[in-house]
Amino acid sequence: MGQGFAVFAGIAPEIIRASAREAEALGYSSFWVNHPGATDGLVALAAAAKETRRIELGIGVIPLHTRGPDSIVQGVRANALALDRLLLGVGSPNPGALGRVRAGIAELRSELQVRLVVAALGPQMCRLAGEIADGVLFNWLTPEHARLSAEWVRAGAAAARRQPPKLFAYVRLALGPTALDRLQTEADRYAAIPAYANHFARIGVKPVETAIAVQSADAVAPALGKWQGAVDEVVLRAVTGKDTVEEHVALVRAAKPA
Repeated sequence: MGQGFAVFAGIAPEIIRASAREAEALGYSSFWVNHPGATDGLVALAAAAKETRRIELGIGVIPLHTRGPDSIVQGVRANALALDRLLLGVGSPNPGALGRVRAGIAELRSELQVRLVVAALGPQMCRLAGEIADGVLFNWLTPEHARLSAEWVRAGAAAARRQPPKLFAYVRLALGPTALDRLQTEADRYAAIPAYANHFARIGVKPVETAIAVQSADAVAPALGKWQGAVDEVVLRAVTGKDTVEEHVALVRAAKPA
């Protein structure tokens, strides 16, 4: 199982740079940022790209209902992101999510020679990802539900007579009491979003129960072990107490691949 590390795109650039350097040095498979609101995740990812040479670079994910394929293509080129390292994630909420993602992937594929990753929560988007994407990014789910989601993805791939895409799962990682408080705040925020509220109801867990939330670094590896075999790669999304360089680097080290 591969192992990635992810940070919030809106944090200080020095945190992104330090985390990316450390992740590559410790043998992580990939380094990711998100694309929140007005913050341009492609710009944030470019900061990581300049500090690294080998690690794959993911963006999880650009919402197609607020940023269309033309703008995404321009952003990838303007930031000189290496296409052979890029995992370009896109997604969309309803209404019209399936059609928007299908059309967006087709347009992006016609312009960029890059691996395209689709964010998927429910069965229909998982099947579509299996049909058209190079990767699928799960979010806020348990290893058990990841296995079920993987079946939906594989069904979509089989219907399209193609190999299933690579399976990624975003898993929040919080270490220590202050970080756990921030994790709960983030979990509550997602639970208030209708699509995620439906998702949590469907899988029957509270949002925080999908995270790796621990008090000590030695508890990270056993928690990660539960994901073995569920997906191809777990992407650990850092949740820290105060968003410092030291906290992020400590998390990268605490969860370093075996």
